[in-house]
Amino acid sequence: MNYETIHSAEQLADFCERISEEPVIGFDTEFVSEDCYRPELCLIQVAAGEHLAIIDPYPTGDTQPFWDLLVQPGRTVVAHAAREEIRFAYRFTGKPIAGLFDTQLAAAFVGIEYPASLGTLVQKLCGVTLPKGEARTNWRHRPLTTEQLTYALHDVTKLREMHDLLRADLDGLDRMSWVEEETQRLQQKVIDSESAEKWQRVSGSSGLKPRQLEIVRQLWRWREAVAKDKDRIPRRIMRDDLIVELAKRGSSNVAKIRSIRGLERRNFRDQYDEIAAAIETGLRVPEDDLPRRSRGRIRSASPMLSQFLSTAIACISRQHKIAPAIVGNSDDVKDLLAYELTPRRGATLPALLEGWRGDIVGKNFRKILAGDLAIRVADLSEDQPLEFFDCETST
Repeated sequence: MNYETIHSAEQLADFCERISEEPVIGFDTEFVSEDCYRPELCLIQVAAGEHLAIIDPYPTGDTQPFWDLLVQPGRTVVAHAAREEIRFAYRFTGKPIAGLFDTQLAAAFVGIEYPASLGTLVQKLCGVTLPKGEARTNWRHRPLTTEQLTYALHDVTKLREMHDLLRADLDGLDRMSWVEEETQRLQQKVIDSESAEKWQRVSGSSGLKPRQLEIVRQLWRWREAVAKDKDRIPRRIMRDDLIVELAKRGSSNVAKIRSIRGLERRNFRDQYDEIAAAIETGLRVPEDDLPRRSRGRIRSASPMLSQFLSTAIACISRQHKIAPAIVGNSDDVKDLLAYELTPRRGATLPALLEGWRGDIVGKNFRKILAGDLAIRVADLSEDQPLEFFDCETST
């Protein structure tokens, strides 16, 4: 396999210039995330026209020119399961990837399972089996062997071919606009998660009172700051259950903090004052500014109806040759039912009523709830034997 390796800022600038006119750029990254605050970029693999390259961030230093290239409109950027790649691009540039074509996402709109691994998709679309020998490689380690680099490059060599095959199918089904809509939704979701405070996800906090929730929020902020500074996973700074226990006790007294089992350990000794200060901040927040849990769904639908509509997602998806997993789940069904059964002014439109989901699922669900759409067994020999039909047309 012929490829070039980028080891310096000068080489990277030259490479980016050479591929800047390519209409399609395929890329992938290797990173480590299990022991650091944010995933650490270890390698970038690029396939663009006749250019095949490995960009090594360690000797190269700043990889900004490559990310700047990806966020410039005017080309198609192909990646597979690109959540982390979107995140890297946003961290370097503050922008989404322009012209992104995620092969995993696109495959779902032509009836292929979702989420499909790269190996599965390459096998189904290209008839090629990707090597698996280096799946557990430590990508931080240097030097990387020829076998490891070749393994990494296999992740991008088929991206252009997969794009062309999927794009042809999508155009035939007139669904490219759906893929673009979903890609934009995915990128926005990743970008929002970069700046969103996720203190509500602290395990065990769901039943806490508003003041206790505020303490959870302040302790979460403290933990995030420490984790970022030390480049460690937040839960290794302080476990969720300890945050919840501190919130329940609601005391900024250092002696009481130290008395909690698990907080007497040596690694907390230099942090008691900071922990106490975070709790004190939570105690001083005005009553009107305290967090409130959302009221949730006012009216719950019949469990049987929820189960039926959840099954209906699979049925409708199969009829439209779309992977059911990308359409929605049981929570999406419950949100739609709550929205329909208990209308509230200013309520957020459920996902199943928006965009392409609204076109193929939302409209049908509304017809089902109105009694205008029915279900029947169409073909017992099929994996998905059910189909929906219009009651009036049938009559």
